[in-house]
Amino acid sequence: MSELRLALVQQTASLDPAENRDTLSILGGKVEPGTGLVLLPEAYMRDFGKPGSDIGEFAEPVDGPFVRRLREFAAEHDTTVVAGMFEVSDDPGRPYNTLVVVGPDGLRASYRKIHLYDSFGYKESDRLSAGPVAPVLVDVEGFQVGLMTCYDLRFPELARELVRLGAQVVVVPSAWVAGPGKVEHWRTLAMARAIENTAYVAAVGQPGPRYTGHSILVGPAGQVVAELGDGDHVISASVSTEELEEARSANPSLRNRRF
Repeated sequence: MSELRLALVQQTASLDPAENRDTLSILGGKVEPGTGLVLLPEAYMRDFGKPGSDIGEFAEPVDGPFVRRLREFAAEHDTTVVAGMFEVSDDPGRPYNTLVVVGPDGLRASYRKIHLYDSFGYKESDRLSAGPVAPVLVDVEGFQVGLMTCYDLRFPELARELVRLGAQVVVVPSAWVAGPGKVEHWRTLAMARAIENTAYVAAVGQPGPRYTGHSILVGPAGQVVAELGDGDHVISASVSTEELEEARSANPSLRNRRF
């Protein structure tokens, strides 16, 4: 049996990128020794700001100050970090909403958000560029980890494609906007993606008042392994190949699918 220890970091991101980089020094003391994967929210490099505000001027390349600081953090704690940032694109006014996966040796993978949040009165595509329709997986200590961002959670086909390609754990860094029913949407969709794919789903978000918090790790049988409420917190939990195999043996829905 193999295990991977996760840290779900539910943390508010400020509008000051330097301040967010500095916050990593404080967070480091809350990450348990032996943690193999640290999950930070979407837009952790710098929060979105007011709806419709320009974020192009804050975008960075994936070898910029934010990723360099993540590399230092990963080296200090001998871990791999997933975090959200705004990445420069060919359109200076519309950067990518990107997840980076960073280890002690530097950038290991990146994923540019496919589904932009043009919903619930928002129009993310006005200020961000969509990434290519290309699922991204990365190996973390022998576990295949698939990458999704926030609004992607509403699209079951992306999670299914990641699992078809081998994902055992799907991570969903988010800044899930608060509103009527939004916590229920968040929890239900995270659990559904886990149940229908018999995979772990680790969905971590920024807390209120603007966002919903409620970071959650759901197991492959649909059980809640760990969950937070609101506020800034770090919670640790493990995923295991044994539990994954047991769930997929009891419920072989991936083998039984017809499409």
